[in-house]
Amino acid sequence: MKIVFLDAFTANPGDQSWSAFEALGECAFYDRTPVSEIVERAAEAEIIITNKAPLTRETLSGLPKLKYIGVIATGFNIVDVAAAKERGILVANVPGYGTPSVAQAVIAMMLEMTNHTAHHAKTVREGRWSSCPDFCYWDFPIIELQGRTLGLVGFGDIGSAVARVALAFGMKVIAARRSWTVPPPEGVVPATVDEVLEKSDVISLHCPLTEETRHLINAESLARMKRSAFLINTARGPLVDESALAAALNEGTLAGAAVDVVSSEPPPETNPLLQAKSCLITPHLAWASREARTRLIAAAAENVKAFINGAPTNVVNP
Repeated sequence: MKIVFLDAFTANPGDQSWSAFEALGECAFYDRTPVSEIVERAAEAEIIITNKAPLTRETLSGLPKLKYIGVIATGFNIVDVAAAKERGILVANVPGYGTPSVAQAVIAMMLEMTNHTAHHAKTVREGRWSSCPDFCYWDFPIIELQGRTLGLVGFGDIGSAVARVALAFGMKVIAARRSWTVPPPEGVVPATVDEVLEKSDVISLHCPLTEETRHLINAESLARMKRSAFLINTARGPLVDESALAAALNEGTLAGAAVDVVSSEPPPETNPLLQAKSCLITPHLAWASREARTRLIAAAAENVKAFINGAPTNVVNP
């Protein structure tokens, strides 16, 4: 099997092994592939592995030998799965690999917005503490999480992992999901999306991007939130109307936001969140711990192995 990796660098910048893939076929690895070069590089490929390199209907039409697309991520919207199915090309993703890392990132964001650790550490290095007339100082209110309410929109593996840590902090946890097929774990109270927006001190998004959830956070939903609330998004950028969020932050009708994802990545300099007040932005790194990437590569290789053996797994366009 000829296997082509279109954008291998983010999953493996040099600290991982590709041996599991190399055992399955002839591999060609590209750190990054411009859209204009996909067909040329993958013309002979039977298997393509991609993370963010898009595979559109037009591109797929130029890849006659292609049988399988492995998305080395959980989200697979970069592939036209309907067009792939029409051509008999299976598409598979890797669910669940990043749960501990993403949950940890959510907690890190929540703690940074309530403790402002990075800011105060920076001012100490700049000499503020050494010249301070008092034994301590703080530039922002230090907010205790115990007794406050965390609201989760979406309650899959990541949402439930975040809930466990929040409960350990002594927070109240409410969660909205499409349906509760099993009762929520002890300490988690089911809620509607509106209830999450209105009652929460911290709101964290963990839902998929669909036409129904696109711009779930907009001017109307932001107006439902407490002025003292914080919003966290580590899920998908387009869940948030970024202009509306920037306006709420700049006008002080929302206390703060922390996002690891934006609508277009990398963000153009015109993205309004880049200049918004009280907005933490990290460069889509919540998934990127070494441990998570090790699981990701291993699972993606197992997906390919299962396909070669005639029993494909994690197929998203059956």
